[in-house]
Amino acid sequence: MAIKEPSFTIGIEEEYLLVNKESRDLEPEPPAALLAKCEEALRGQVSPEFLRSQIEVGTRVCKSVQQARDELVHLRSTVAGIADEFGLAPIASSTHPFAEWSAQQHTDKERYNVLARDLQHVARRLVICGMHVHVGIEDDDLRIDLMSQASYFLPHLLALSTSSPFWQGTPTGLKSYRLSIFDELPRTGLPHQFSSYSEYARTVELLVSAGLIDDATKLWWDLRPSARFPTLEMRITDVCPLIEDGIAIAALYVCILRLLYRLRRKNQRWRHYPPFLIRENRWRAQRYGIGEGLVDFGKGAIVAFPMLLEELFDLVAEDAAYFGCAAEIAHARTIVQRGTSADRQLARYDEVMKLGGSEQAAFVAVVDGIIAETRMLPSARAGSPAKSESRRA
Repeated sequence: MAIKEPSFTIGIEEEYLLVNKESRDLEPEPPAALLAKCEEALRGQVSPEFLRSQIEVGTRVCKSVQQARDELVHLRSTVAGIADEFGLAPIASSTHPFAEWSAQQHTDKERYNVLARDLQHVARRLVICGMHVHVGIEDDDLRIDLMSQASYFLPHLLALSTSSPFWQGTPTGLKSYRLSIFDELPRTGLPHQFSSYSEYARTVELLVSAGLIDDATKLWWDLRPSARFPTLEMRITDVCPLIEDGIAIAALYVCILRLLYRLRRKNQRWRHYPPFLIRENRWRAQRYGIGEGLVDFGKGAIVAFPMLLEELFDLVAEDAAYFGCAAEIAHARTIVQRGTSADRQLARYDEVMKLGGSEQAAFVAVVDGIIAETRMLPSARAGSPAKSESRRA
């Protein structure tokens, strides 16, 4: 029986760190009134995160990439405006350049208390933020099939998003150090490849019945079937300070899923490669971002990222036209030309150091740059957020 075409609706979640505008350090104890005001202004679209120095926003279910973009503009501007009242600023960066993780406190909430108890030191180091993109894939088996195939493209999306080159006042040499922190958790990394949704469900049930997890929300793979919605949730990416960068990545992701769906309709599929090989590209994206290319497994050679991106554009051209997001996807070329956030953060740091500035001055310059980019919001079309559905994807 033919599978009904997925809705390909889009929902985006972004996590931000809250910075004290005087010290530029993380604010370990933001006032409760800040979150309360955000919740009043953004009903159902903002929530606390694991750490008190974090806050999360999420769009509603959006029918287009442009609608998701406009929602994020509204969410970011609202959080930034309210944070201003308390002398704070949100930064859409996956790590803070110099904050000490040991100074942070987790949110006093049952789920987070259990997480802190179960994961101990590993959880306490989670001073990291990400961007998660949900895409509506209503058929259970199709969702699992596309998850297995889309894993190939995860390193490409990660490379475009990198924004975490520093950790506790140290240049790490990685463009996405966030992933190194996150990979310390259990049940992370590339998703396992299941033959069917029933196999996936049986696996989750085994973990639940053994008392290892409460539910599937504690599977923290780079790509997973959402435990709450009929969506395939991409989680590998860093959060991007520039909103257009994040939207370009989200647009590429939804187009990749439709490309794979089109192949399935023709009884074709993306070639299977061992997870071992995909993990190699995952590491290259984490280490180098867009700078050193990824391995083309068909050619058996490293290919420069700009060339890989153009090949990907060709593959999803039909899908970009279908979704009307060719312009948003084309922005990925701009990311490659000017660098990711990680590249810009490192450049600001190096510039201050070369001019004889102190390391602290260099880190302040980095934080100031991230604050400015997080607030650099394109105009949203009037009324667009109101046209979204009433719940998040």
